Amino acid sequence: MDLTATTLAKDNGLPIIVFDMDTVGNLKKVLSGENIGTLVHN
Repeated sequence: MDLTATTLAKDNGLPIIVFDMDTVGNLKKVLSGENIGTLVHN
């Protein structure tokens, strides 16, 4: 994620979820709403 994407998320009040994409199944867990990783918000 670059500075532009981070700035756009901040300016639009969008949360960012930081998680390990290399672990099989983690993306599905995030999309399903499971509480994994770290939530960054304003």
